[in-house]
Amino acid sequence: MKNINILLAGVGGQGVLLASQILTRVAMATGLDVKQSEVHGMSQRGGSVTSHVRFGDKIYSPTVDDGTADFLLGFERLEALRNAHCVAPDGKIFYNSMRINPSTVASGVASYPEGIESAIKAYATDVFAIDGLGLAEQLGNVRAANTVMVGAISSFLPFPEKLWGEQLRKILPAKLVDLNL
Repeated sequence: MKNINILLAGVGGQGVLLASQILTRVAMATGLDVKQSEVHGMSQRGGSVTSHVRFGDKIYSPTVDDGTADFLLGFERLEALRNAHCVAPDGKIFYNSMRINPSTVASGVASYPEGIESAIKAYATDVFAIDGLGLAEQLGNVRAANTVMVGAISSFLPFPEKLWGEQLRKILPAKLVDLNL
């Protein structure tokens, strides 16, 4: 199997690390070699969070090098743009269309950048804007936006649908399983 590189990027509190755990557990359940790493410095204060997930027959490094990500899963559009340079030429970008103002914007020091969507499209042919927050609201819980985003890429990954449900049942508290399926 070809190695698969996934980069997840978002803001603290969006569930990036849980999404990463879901992807990792699903890949491990198939017997693949899986490596995962994360960076979440100021995440508790709304800062950037990134997670690298790599799986295949044999993986040597847990990090996704620039220009090699098969998938970028951006949980917020500015974070997707900040990490778009990591996407391979034939990679796919999935980003949540929601906007979260960084602290510099919220405090009035800077303004939110314009043209983010078109800038993201410059990095990949296959770019998917997803209303993750809106879909999660329709499900009844905005905190499910992270699994909405994982669900968006799930059909592009080589794992059976049944396996996703099995792993969600193992990871999530019982009261949240149905919401996230």
